[in-house]
Amino acid sequence: MEGIMDRLAEQVGISGWEIRSRNVVNPGDVWGPGQIMDDGCLGARACLDAIKPSYDAAVDLGLPVGVGLGLKNSGLGNGFDELAKAVVRFRDDGVVEVRHCWTEMGQGVHNVALQVAVEELGVAADQIQVIVDSTRELGAGQTTGSRGTLMGAGAVQDACRAALLDDCKVGIDYEGSYRVNWTNSLSEGLEHPVIHSTFGYAAQVAVLDPNSGNVRRVVAAHDVGRAVNPLLCEGQIEGAVHMGLGYALSEGFPTDSSGYPTNTTLRSLDIIRPKDMPPVEVIIVESPQPGAPYGIKGVGEIGLVPTAGAVAAAVRASGEPWPNELPIRNLANRERADAWT
Repeated sequence: MEGIMDRLAEQVGISGWEIRSRNVVNPGDVWGPGQIMDDGCLGARACLDAIKPSYDAAVDLGLPVGVGLGLKNSGLGNGFDELAKAVVRFRDDGVVEVRHCWTEMGQGVHNVALQVAVEELGVAADQIQVIVDSTRELGAGQTTGSRGTLMGAGAVQDACRAALLDDCKVGIDYEGSYRVNWTNSLSEGLEHPVIHSTFGYAAQVAVLDPNSGNVRRVVAAHDVGRAVNPLLCEGQIEGAVHMGLGYALSEGFPTDSSGYPTNTTLRSLDIIRPKDMPPVEVIIVESPQPGAPYGIKGVGEIGLVPTAGAVAAAVRASGEPWPNELPIRNLANRERADAWT
């Protein structure tokens, strides 16, 4: 889709940024399968505006530059009943246990749980012990990363508020929950279904070195609704850009006609090494999601959604033909057509 936008922009003589600006989603617009977007989508415009100075500066310097703009849902949606639970328990030694069932996979969900408890209970962080509890039925459905902050924070917030209503008595399990059970399945046949409760938005700029053709800089503006922990959020975005650049330029897992991988070593996957990573400037945008705890949207898979599109447009701006296949640079890692026939 990003490639289509840029090809249209080239045909009508406007920039990649301009065509996105003219067509960016706004509250009240109908998206995809019919969902009417709410004020949460204001983050798309905010992200696009945030990267404009960097985009314009590259253009003014005559550098090859591309832009990408994307959205990604947080949560399963599609009519699923999503329920997350948490327990807050006060011990007689002054420790506050915060129990949840989320899998820590680098998204910082334990720290999110701690910060929510500090915010709600007004206690010191060193009083809190975060526990991944497999002894209670605290089910979260799929403990996937992009919805961990949204669902987990909501459940811990609810547990803390239940405790406060009961004067935070020692030895009692205060259970809280966060539930999204109001999305719709397409099978319901609604004209305007609510497919997802929450979306995150991101705009990225990729700037190439005009001599080497390498990516010299990436600017990534991400609307997360509320950055519960800005440092963790920034780190997750940087890691996502690393993955996005690998996806765009070098990484691949091709197979032969029998379906066997042709890459048999980690090196052959051609993951970008730290020494080869360009500088990444992260701009955190906080455009709150109505009705979500603290306005949270999450920053999971959205991290790399715009990257490949931005890189492809920058490659085109350098004078090369439009890239039509990924990865752009390492041809050996492209999937082979005969593997699918």
